[in-house]
Amino acid sequence: MATTDRQARTLALAHALSAAERGLAVIPLSRTKLPALRSPHRDETDSGPDSGPVTRCRGECGRFGHGVHDASTDPARIRALFAAAPRATGYGIACGLHPHHLIGVDLDTKSRSDPSAALRELALRHLFTIPATVLVLTPSGGRHLWLSGPPDVVVPNSASRLAPGIDIRGAGGYLVGPGSRTDHGTYTAAPGTEHLTPAACPPALLRLLLPPPPTHHPTLPSTGGHGQGQGLVQFVLAAHEGQRNTRLFWAACRAYEDGIGTALVGPLLEAALNTGLSEREARATIASAARMTGHRP
Repeated sequence: MATTDRQARTLALAHALSAAERGLAVIPLSRTKLPALRSPHRDETDSGPDSGPVTRCRGECGRFGHGVHDASTDPARIRALFAAAPRATGYGIACGLHPHHLIGVDLDTKSRSDPSAALRELALRHLFTIPATVLVLTPSGGRHLWLSGPPDVVVPNSASRLAPGIDIRGAGGYLVGPGSRTDHGTYTAAPGTEHLTPAACPPALLRLLLPPPPTHHPTLPSTGGHGQGQGLVQFVLAAHEGQRNTRLFWAACRAYEDGIGTALVGPLLEAALNTGLSEREARATIASAARMTGHRP
């Protein structure tokens, strides 16, 4: 391995360890911005008529090479990851994990439209402002905004769903960390932001990042006659495993912002229990929605 590659890996490891000290779980990345460790299951196949590559393991096997599922804040594990990835020149920061529950807003300048202008338009339309937070500059001229989400809400990854050129990195995704070297250049933190803590995602923006409610809402008597409340309760009732907390949080935020939050606590709680959430989980999620919208739980 060339001296420059060793230097790049050493520098990437130093940056990764520094990020881990701030509570950010990291993995080694190659110059292509992809995980630097190959999957240990790449040559394995399932048995049966529909056999194919094994992709379900998320690190349970104990080996490295599971992408973002390898991410850690433990210095010893991070050093071991980089030792196993001699060609790593950067590091990725896993989103959605404790304690920051990181959400990345990727403003991609390769889009034909201006994603920064689109984000400003969204902010004006939905009455939110982007707080001072970590800002990472990409080699292509793009920007990554780091925001923090609530612990009981899963923000999904998306590409250009908010607007062309605005990608969201949520649970299961990662951001290229500042100091990483890629084929196109180095990622750097904008001056004055490198030591900031990721700011809380504005509630109005967070609501845009979550799955939208269904367009049709059957009438439900348990909502006390509120048409909007009926739809929100149905939205929660339609949740499948893996999206129950997210849907409940979205609906509760909407209810509080529409002035019917207090009246809808009971119906939303009942709906959440019907989907399989425990009462403790459901009450905690509704209380979190109340706090995020400026109300008392």
